[in-house]
Amino acid sequence: MEKPGTEKTGTFNLINNPILGKVLFPSSEIQARISELGEIITADYTGKDLLLISVLRGSVIFFTDLIRQIDLESSIDFISISSYAGSKSVHATGVVKITKDLEDPIEGRDILIIEDIIDSGLTISYLARNLKLRNPNSLEVCTLLDRNVKRIAAVSIKYSGFTIGDEYVVGYGLDYKQNFRNLDSIYRLNTTVIKKDIELMGN
Repeated sequence: MEKPGTEKTGTFNLINNPILGKVLFPSSEIQARISELGEIITADYTGKDLLLISVLRGSVIFFTDLIRQIDLESSIDFISISSYAGSKSVHATGVVKITKDLEDPIEGRDILIIEDIIDSGLTISYLARNLKLRNPNSLEVCTLLDRNVKRIAAVSIKYSGFTIGDEYVVGYGLDYKQNFRNLDSIYRLNTTVIKKDIELMGN
């Protein structure tokens, strides 16, 4: 029997993986919220030189859906960051480096960074500081998920899709060991199945 929050036919086997728990945000709810965000961003950036920046790789699906809901002339670019060799996790330590930089200069432009999830805030805080040194006219942050229960760095998030608690999620761009990004909905991970991985992340 297929799990609720139904996916495309081609992902039937994927959603029956025991790693996946219950649907947290079904596709219909995600798309409705993205439509709302698109309207708000359109109103806020009318008459401005908007450049939308996707933080690879997790934000790509959210990014592509969101930009189609923004009824403005705008440009897009991509940036990628990773942890330094030997550090635990980019999300846990905030020790990062840019592995793919922007293609174009951003001086004088109105920048909107698009993230999939903001947790400790260390990574986005580093990225925002880096980009502000390039003298944009303005810089704001939009995230699909705001998990602020373990926030360490002070982060100004102007646009947020959903706020979640201390839970592990996957789907719609969010991955578990680089898998499950292609799910249409966002699922809780079955913590019983991934218990060892959770313990390792906590060490």
